[in-house]
Amino acid sequence: MNRRQFFLDSGRGFGAVALAGMIAKAAEKARAQRVIYLFMHGGVSHVDTFDPKPSLAKYDGQPLPGSFGQGLITSRIDFRKALMRGSPWNFTKAGKSGLEISDLYPNLQRHADKLAVVRSCYGDAFDHAPAIYLRASGSQFPGRPSLGAWTVYGLGSENKNLPSFVVMSDGAIKSGSGAYGSGYLPAVYQGTIFRGGQSPVLHLANPQGVSAESQKETLDLITRMNRRYSASREDDSTLEARIASYELAYRMQSEAPDVVDINKESEATKKLYGIGEPATDDFGRKCLLARRLVERGVRFVQLYSGTNLGDDWDDAHNDLLGSHNKMARKSDLPIAGLLADLEGRGLLDSTLVVWSTEFGRTPLAEGKNGRDHHPYGFSMWMAGAGIKGGRALGATDEFGLRAVEERKSVHDMHATMFRMLGLDHTKVTYRFQGRDQRLTDVHGEGEFTPWLTT
Repeated sequence: MNRRQFFLDSGRGFGAVALAGMIAKAAEKARAQRVIYLFMHGGVSHVDTFDPKPSLAKYDGQPLPGSFGQGLITSRIDFRKALMRGSPWNFTKAGKSGLEISDLYPNLQRHADKLAVVRSCYGDAFDHAPAIYLRASGSQFPGRPSLGAWTVYGLGSENKNLPSFVVMSDGAIKSGSGAYGSGYLPAVYQGTIFRGGQSPVLHLANPQGVSAESQKETLDLITRMNRRYSASREDDSTLEARIASYELAYRMQSEAPDVVDINKESEATKKLYGIGEPATDDFGRKCLLARRLVERGVRFVQLYSGTNLGDDWDDAHNDLLGSHNKMARKSDLPIAGLLADLEGRGLLDSTLVVWSTEFGRTPLAEGKNGRDHHPYGFSMWMAGAGIKGGRALGATDEFGLRAVEERKSVHDMHATMFRMLGLDHTKVTYRFQGRDQRLTDVHGEGEFTPWLTT
């Protein structure tokens, strides 16, 4: 191992020894071995999905009483003048637990007893890109490592022939690639993009006339030239990541074709995910591929529902009914299928499934049929990895404006996810700009793993 490789692998110093010991301990006590993170891009209305508010229906069309909206700001409405809007969807007490879930999610309702819903999330960013950065990295400013990057930095990979951190989206997202980047961690920890559709990974086969031996000789030559070039640039991990990506791509040619070939799945499994149906085919393929990836040891898979091109949950600004009906129809059955499939294959007990969004939507109306961005109180849920479902933690006030009970910041959520993975968020650090940086910075004291699992 050369000096450059030593520093890259060690997190800039002798921290490698401590990190290796931490990984061994994490493996012993972890409830989750891997993560599938489902991110609903654009902002899902909490009061129309997982946080029922009868008071909104009761006072529909009326302004907020008293000083309820004092101190709140948003992008398009005035809390002092806007009118309350009740949910156009009913909530059903689902499962044996009676957990209330909106009729937007009829298929997910069947899995209510698996879900632990956190109704008291909050943040301080009400524009999309900063809010996505916040949920992804703990900071609303770009440049910090994402949750997925920190996870694979802390735990490594279980399969050397596949990326340890895979990202699938419907297209461009409002924050750009920073939401799944490696930040100041070595670039090798950034997310690897898999495409949608029937060809998630391009160019897995060699061009006609190029043998495996010839390809290997070419890659070896490129690697020698790259390493010679990088010898005098020890502080730049980008080229090292590129070298690693060439090597990974070569290894993927042996395993990835089988991973992405969902034609080997039974028709019953494809139906479970909604594959073949126009509304659910694309996201269903992504969810099925996520299961196939974690089944083979990929550590972190992140799926985005919605795109920056006018087809996401943010269409709720002007058309709450249309946007949420459309996006829920695309994702409800595939997510329910994912939970059922993981459980049926014995993978749910070791896989943490997370559903989140960048913020909620205002309980007040924007225009005649919309809701604006709302970071002051919203919902997310987790399932799998030994989580006891059928419950809701925390609460917003009677109108869904603010998180008021068991308030959970993004740092609390990250600390909890790390704990589920067997990691201590205060000890997984990386030396940068003169201090030991970590995912939760100096925060994250409200992790709530005991509530989730007992």
